[in-house]
Amino acid sequence: MTHLLAPTPEYFIELYSRHGHVAYAGEPVVHLAHAWQCGQLALYAEASPHLQLACWLHDLGHLLGQSGDTPTLAGHNDQHEQVGADLIESLWGPLVAEPVRLHVQAKRYLVKRNPHYLDRLSDDSRRSLALQGGAMSDAECAAFECSPHHKPALLLRVWDEQAKQAGWFARSANAALAQLRLVMSQVPLLSPPRPAMGTEMGSDRVVSVTHLP
Repeated sequence: MTHLLAPTPEYFIELYSRHGHVAYAGEPVVHLAHAWQCGQLALYAEASPHLQLACWLHDLGHLLGQSGDTPTLAGHNDQHEQVGADLIESLWGPLVAEPVRLHVQAKRYLVKRNPHYLDRLSDDSRRSLALQGGAMSDAECAAFECSPHHKPALLLRVWDEQAKQAGWFARSANAALAQLRLVMSQVPLLSPPRPAMGTEMGSDRVVSVTHLP
Protein backbone atom coordinates (compact mmCIF):
# COMPACT_ATOMS: atom_id res chain seq x y z
CA MET A 1 0.00 0.00 0.00
CA THR A 2 1.32 3.45 -0.89
CA HIS A 3 1.51 6.05 1.85
CA LEU A 4 0.67 9.48 0.44
CA LEU A 5 2.21 12.57 1.93
CA ALA A 6 -0.50 14.98 3.04
CA PRO A 7 -1.37 17.43 0.25
CA THR A 8 -2.00 21.13 0.60
CA PRO A 9 -5.44 22.70 0.11
CA GLU A 10 -4.21 24.02 -3.23
CA TYR A 11 -3.83 20.43 -4.41
CA PHE A 12 -7.61 20.02 -4.29
CA ILE A 13 -8.14 23.34 -6.08
CA GLU A 14 -5.83 22.18 -8.86
CA LEU A 15 -7.55 18.81 -9.02
CA TYR A 16 -10.92 20.44 -9.71
CA SER A 17 -9.32 23.01 -11.99
CA ARG A 18 -7.88 20.26 -14.18
CA HIS A 19 -10.58 17.60 -13.97
CA GLY A 20 -13.74 19.39 -12.82
CA HIS A 21 -15.04 19.56 -16.39
CA VAL A 22 -15.41 15.76 -16.50
CA ALA A 23 -19.06 14.70 -16.64
CA TYR A 24 -20.85 11.92 -14.82
CA ALA A 25 -22.28 9.68 -17.55
CA GLY A 26 -26.05 9.98 -17.53
CA GLU A 27 -26.04 13.01 -15.21
CA PRO A 28 -26.66 16.63 -16.24
CA VAL A 29 -23.63 17.98 -14.33
CA VAL A 30 -19.84 17.86 -14.41
CA HIS A 31 -17.79 17.20 -11.28
CA LEU A 32 -17.11 20.85 -10.40
CA ALA A 33 -20.76 21.84 -10.84
CA HIS A 34 -21.86 18.92 -8.66
CA ALA A 35 -19.37 19.89 -5.94
CA TRP A 36 -20.43 23.55 -6.15
CA GLN A 37 -24.13 22.72 -5.97
CA CYS A 38 -23.66 20.44 -2.98
CA GLY A 39 -21.64 23.16 -1.24
CA GLN A 40 -24.32 25.74 -1.99
CA LEU A 41 -27.06 23.55 -0.54
CA ALA A 42 -25.02 23.16 2.65
CA LEU A 43 -24.41 26.91 2.77
CA TYR A 44 -28.12 27.68 2.33
CA ALA A 45 -28.90 25.24 5.15
CA GLU A 46 -26.40 27.09 7.40
CA ALA A 47 -24.28 23.99 7.85
CA SER A 48 -20.97 24.31 9.67
CA PRO A 49 -17.90 25.19 7.59
CA HIS A 50 -16.62 21.65 8.21
CA LEU A 51 -19.74 20.12 6.69
CA GLN A 52 -19.78 22.65 3.84
CA LEU A 53 -16.24 21.61 2.96
CA ALA A 54 -17.19 17.94 3.15
CA CYS A 55 -19.99 18.64 0.69
CA TRP A 56 -17.62 20.35 -1.72
CA LEU A 57 -15.07 17.51 -1.59
CA HIS A 58 -17.21 14.40 -1.12
CA ASP A 59 -16.64 13.01 -4.64
CA LEU A 60 -13.03 14.04 -5.20
CA GLY A 61 -11.98 10.39 -4.90
CA HIS A 62 -13.52 9.87 -8.35
CA LEU A 63 -11.01 12.34 -9.77
CA LEU A 64 -8.10 10.48 -8.20
CA GLY A 65 -9.08 7.11 -9.61
CA GLN A 66 -8.11 5.36 -12.81
CA SER A 67 -11.58 4.04 -13.64
CA GLY A 68 -12.80 6.70 -16.04
CA ASP A 69 -15.51 9.26 -15.51
CA THR A 70 -18.24 6.79 -14.51
CA PRO A 71 -16.81 3.52 -13.14
CA THR A 72 -20.24 2.08 -12.41
CA LEU A 73 -20.79 1.61 -16.15
CA ALA A 74 -17.93 -0.90 -16.06
CA GLY A 75 -19.32 -2.60 -12.97
CA HIS A 76 -16.53 -1.17 -10.82
CA ASN A 77 -16.82 0.20 -7.28
CA ASP A 78 -13.93 2.69 -7.05
CA GLN A 79 -14.44 3.24 -3.29
CA HIS A 80 -14.09 6.95 -3.92
CA GLU A 81 -15.43 7.79 -0.48
CA GLN A 82 -12.50 6.05 1.21
CA VAL A 83 -9.88 7.44 -1.17
CA GLY A 84 -11.12 10.99 -0.73
CA ALA A 85 -11.68 10.79 3.02
CA ASP A 86 -8.16 9.54 3.67
CA LEU A 87 -6.66 12.57 1.95
CA ILE A 88 -9.15 15.00 3.49
CA GLU A 89 -8.50 13.70 7.00
CA SER A 90 -4.79 14.38 6.62
CA LEU A 91 -5.57 18.09 6.34
CA TRP A 92 -8.79 18.81 8.21
CA GLY A 93 -9.49 15.84 10.45
CA PRO A 94 -12.61 13.74 11.01
CA LEU A 95 -15.21 16.53 11.07
CA VAL A 96 -14.64 16.95 7.35
CA ALA A 97 -13.41 13.47 6.45
CA GLU A 98 -15.98 11.24 8.17
CA PRO A 99 -19.13 12.60 6.47
CA VAL A 100 -17.28 12.02 3.19
CA ARG A 101 -16.26 8.52 4.25
CA LEU A 102 -19.83 7.69 5.31
CA HIS A 103 -21.84 9.27 2.51
CA VAL A 104 -22.03 6.00 0.58
CA GLN A 105 -23.15 4.16 3.70
CA ALA A 106 -25.69 6.92 4.26
CA LYS A 107 -27.23 6.11 0.89
CA ARG A 108 -27.50 2.44 1.82
CA TYR A 109 -29.04 3.47 5.17
CA LEU A 110 -31.63 5.77 3.60
CA VAL A 111 -32.68 3.14 1.07
CA LYS A 112 -33.37 0.77 3.97
CA ARG A 113 -35.10 3.27 6.24
CA ASN A 114 -37.10 5.20 3.63
CA PRO A 115 -38.97 3.06 1.08
CA HIS A 116 -39.33 6.06 -1.25
CA TYR A 117 -35.70 7.12 -1.22
CA LEU A 118 -34.67 4.64 -3.90
CA ASP A 119 -37.05 6.35 -6.33
CA ARG A 120 -35.15 9.62 -5.89
CA LEU A 121 -31.77 8.20 -6.87
CA SER A 122 -30.25 8.95 -10.25
CA ASP A 123 -29.38 6.11 -12.59
CA ASP A 124 -25.70 6.30 -11.63
CA SER A 125 -26.55 6.27 -7.92
CA ARG A 126 -28.66 3.16 -8.43
CA ARG A 127 -25.87 1.42 -10.31
CA SER A 128 -23.37 2.26 -7.59
CA LEU A 129 -25.80 1.18 -4.87
CA ALA A 130 -25.80 -2.36 -6.22
CA LEU A 131 -21.99 -2.37 -6.29
CA GLN A 132 -21.76 -0.94 -2.76
CA GLY A 133 -23.86 -3.61 -1.08
CA GLY A 134 -27.44 -2.48 -1.62
CA ALA A 135 -29.77 -1.53 1.23
CA MET A 136 -28.35 -2.01 4.73
CA SER A 137 -29.47 -4.77 7.01
CA ASP A 138 -31.02 -3.87 10.35
CA ALA A 139 -27.72 -4.67 12.06
CA GLU A 140 -25.81 -2.44 9.65
CA CYS A 141 -28.28 0.38 10.27
CA ALA A 142 -27.77 0.08 14.01
CA ALA A 143 -23.99 0.18 13.59
CA PHE A 144 -24.23 3.20 11.29
CA GLU A 145 -26.35 5.06 13.84
CA CYS A 146 -23.63 4.53 16.45
CA SER A 147 -21.19 6.68 14.50
CA PRO A 148 -20.95 10.24 15.87
CA HIS A 149 -20.76 11.41 12.25
CA HIS A 150 -23.83 9.66 10.87
CA LYS A 151 -26.13 12.70 11.01
CA PRO A 152 -23.79 14.99 9.02
CA ALA A 153 -23.30 12.11 6.57
CA LEU A 154 -27.06 11.83 6.07
CA LEU A 155 -27.34 15.56 5.40
CA LEU A 156 -24.49 15.36 2.90
CA ARG A 157 -26.16 12.41 1.20
CA VAL A 158 -29.47 14.22 0.74
CA TRP A 159 -27.72 17.29 -0.70
CA ASP A 160 -25.59 15.01 -2.88
CA GLU A 161 -28.68 13.70 -4.66
CA GLN A 162 -30.16 17.18 -5.00
CA ALA A 163 -26.93 18.61 -6.45
CA LYS A 164 -27.45 17.34 -9.99
CA GLN A 165 -29.38 20.21 -11.52
CA ALA A 166 -28.71 21.25 -15.09
CA GLY A 167 -27.96 24.93 -15.62
CA TRP A 168 -27.21 25.84 -11.98
CA PHE A 169 -23.62 26.95 -11.50
CA ALA A 170 -21.41 29.84 -10.45
CA ARG A 171 -20.74 32.53 -13.06
CA SER A 172 -17.52 30.70 -13.99
CA ALA A 173 -15.28 27.84 -12.93
CA ASN A 174 -12.83 30.35 -11.45
CA ALA A 175 -15.63 31.88 -9.38
CA ALA A 176 -16.60 28.43 -8.09
CA LEU A 177 -13.02 27.66 -7.14
CA ALA A 178 -12.75 30.99 -5.35
CA GLN A 179 -15.75 29.96 -3.26
CA LEU A 180 -14.08 26.65 -2.48
CA ARG A 181 -10.94 28.50 -1.33
CA LEU A 182 -13.11 30.64 0.94
CA VAL A 183 -14.70 27.60 2.58
CA MET A 184 -11.28 26.00 2.99
CA SER A 185 -10.02 29.13 4.74
CA GLN A 186 -12.80 28.82 7.31
CA VAL A 187 -11.74 25.32 8.43
CA PRO A 188 -8.51 25.15 10.48
CA LEU A 189 -5.81 22.84 9.18
CA LEU A 190 -4.40 20.12 11.37
CA SER A 191 -0.96 20.93 12.67
CA PRO A 192 1.11 19.07 11.75
CA PRO A 193 -0.78 17.29 8.94
CA ARG A 194 -0.99 13.53 9.32
CA PRO A 195 0.08 11.15 6.50
CA ALA A 196 -2.81 9.92 4.37
CA MET A 197 -3.24 6.35 3.15
CA GLY A 198 -3.45 5.74 -0.56
CA THR A 199 -5.08 2.83 -2.35
CA GLU A 200 -2.30 1.42 -4.48
CA MET A 201 -1.62 -2.18 -3.48
CA GLY A 202 1.69 -3.98 -3.31
CA SER A 203 3.96 -1.18 -2.15
CA ASP A 204 5.08 0.45 1.08
CA ARG A 205 6.64 3.41 -0.68
CA VAL A 206 6.12 7.00 0.44
CA VAL A 207 5.23 9.24 -2.47
CA SER A 208 4.27 12.85 -2.91
CA VAL A 209 0.84 13.91 -4.15
CA THR A 210 2.00 17.32 -5.29
CA HIS A 211 1.88 16.04 -8.89
CA LEU A 212 -1.68 15.67 -10.06
CA PRO A 213 -2.95 12.65 -11.98
